[in-house]
Amino acid sequence: MTAPAETTLEEKLDFKKILPIFVVVLVDLLGMTVIIPLMPMYAVSFQSTAFMIGILGAVYPIMQFIGAPVLGRLSDRYGRKPILLVSQIGTLIGFIVLGMANSLWMLFLSRLIDGISGANISTAQAAITDSTTEKNRTQGLGLMGAAFGLGFVIGPVIAAVSLMISKDNYHVPAWVAAAFSLISILLTYFWLPETLPAERRNASANKKGGFTLSAVFNALVHPQIGLLLVILFAQQIAFGGFEQLLSLFTLNRLGLNASGNAIIFVYVGIIVVIVQGGMIGPWSRKFGDRKLVFFGLAALAVGLILTALAPAVPMPGYSKAKLQAELTASGSFRTHENPTTQSIQVSIPNDDHNGWSGLAWILVAMIPTSIGGGILQPSINSLITKRVDKSEIGGILGISAALLSGANAIAPVLFGAIFQGLGSTMPFLTGGFMLAVLLGLAYNLVKPGSEETAPVGLARSGSH
Repeated sequence: MTAPAETTLEEKLDFKKILPIFVVVLVDLLGMTVIIPLMPMYAVSFQSTAFMIGILGAVYPIMQFIGAPVLGRLSDRYGRKPILLVSQIGTLIGFIVLGMANSLWMLFLSRLIDGISGANISTAQAAITDSTTEKNRTQGLGLMGAAFGLGFVIGPVIAAVSLMISKDNYHVPAWVAAAFSLISILLTYFWLPETLPAERRNASANKKGGFTLSAVFNALVHPQIGLLLVILFAQQIAFGGFEQLLSLFTLNRLGLNASGNAIIFVYVGIIVVIVQGGMIGPWSRKFGDRKLVFFGLAALAVGLILTALAPAVPMPGYSKAKLQAELTASGSFRTHENPTTQSIQVSIPNDDHNGWSGLAWILVAMIPTSIGGGILQPSINSLITKRVDKSEIGGILGISAALLSGANAIAPVLFGAIFQGLGSTMPFLTGGFMLAVLLGLAYNLVKPGSEETAPVGLARSGSH
């Protein structure tokens, strides 16, 4: 008689525990999302090619690949809060360098500093895991994704407003991002409680070994989670390329500047908030994480293929001369002390064939793309945490974050080279077909685990 009530309580998420983590992550992500739509334009203003922009996009995840697993293991040993503070301080320094940038190498330096200390997400994931049960973990991780989505709604709005007020001075959003980073540090220090008790730190510390290449190999050959980590890595190759090159794609195809791209990111963020904040919890309980992974792969594949096929039609009111003036700093905005040349390295559309069809196509394509992207990471990570020992969760999530960073390092360089060599259509078309192949492999090879059969068994026994 009491079992159903206990099950219901276990399924309910304790929002009081999650709220501080949610707010800290949201404020932290606001800094990042302020600059995401800006970064490719910032690099173009320094006469960067698509391939060089891809390399710039790879710097952060390469550094994160090195730093995140180490900090993840350290969070198992010393607690989540101090490690989160260290990573946030690194992010603050990176934004300050970005705000002071007067040449391309400073953009690279800012991303390097931020990346090497970038354990924010994996440590926050571990904190949420500490505060949830297996039955509501997907919802908890999904709420962190919703914070990411809210960041994509609010951050680009802040970027667009700051660009408008500053007359397209690309330094200003970077300083705004630094301010949000400072606020997140203060919130973490004064409000966020430690979620990993000392006795559990000792248990984790006594587990054999820290992060090594052999630890990654052991995780990849783990019979329960190895294939999930491979899927996580492979899907992020496609999605990471999309994230890094979307602004460049819309610049080339639709003539959208940094402010225009900010609006696209707002739209994507709204969809992600709806999915991760309100839908992923019920979907997970109803269908299970494994089926959500399949659905996410399918939706993302469709979205990327649709994006690749968007018509090259800039919006009414578009002016090629005005956009070129903004990007080459020939107007009131100057990216550094010396004037740039009057040519940019990424082609932009002419203004003799304007209309709404290009923007409308992109907005439609963003729906399955955003749904798929919003589902995949929390579903895969939730499934992974349910298939390992509790004391290994921080380390495994660190390895997961490292693999994501590795994929994010490969994706922009690879897709940037494809963009420059084969045109703007081919990167997203390649990613879409890659995901379609990955869906077929996942459907045939990812088998149900105990986390799927146990809740179903309880539900069925109750119904009988």
